[in-house]
Amino acid sequence: MPRLTRRRALTAAAALASGAGAGAGAQAAAAPGAAAHDHGSPDSPSPAPSSTSSPSSFDEVYKGRRIQGRPSTGGGHHHGTGYAVFVDGVELHVMRNADGSWISVVSHYDPVPTPRAAARAAVDELQGAKLVPFPAN
Repeated sequence: MPRLTRRRALTAAAALASGAGAGAGAQAAAAPGAAAHDHGSPDSPSPAPSSTSSPSSFDEVYKGRRIQGRPSTGGGHHHGTGYAVFVDGVELHVMRNADGSWISVVSHYDPVPTPRAAARAAVDELQGAKLVPFPAN
């Protein structure tokens, strides 16, 4: 019997994850994070938007911070999303994932369904701190 190495264990785990049970496991893994950090609007459902739809503009005060979002044309550092988000007038770097979810430079590991939810998550994560502009290279 071959000796179990880290490489073989990881290869076996990857094979199992890409197998038939991966769909249910991925949904179960995503559900707790989504429930713990619900930044969607209470008056509208929060399904993941399709990759072709463009989010609508918003302008609101959330926990004492003004958050805004609107379609943008060129310039900036939007990774081709064509959408700009601002917290207290400072641009929040956002990016749309392949599955239609959104992340920001502030809450990079917590995908959310909309840019509005990304702005709200950033405000929560900042905990009153000022958003510093993200340098685009």
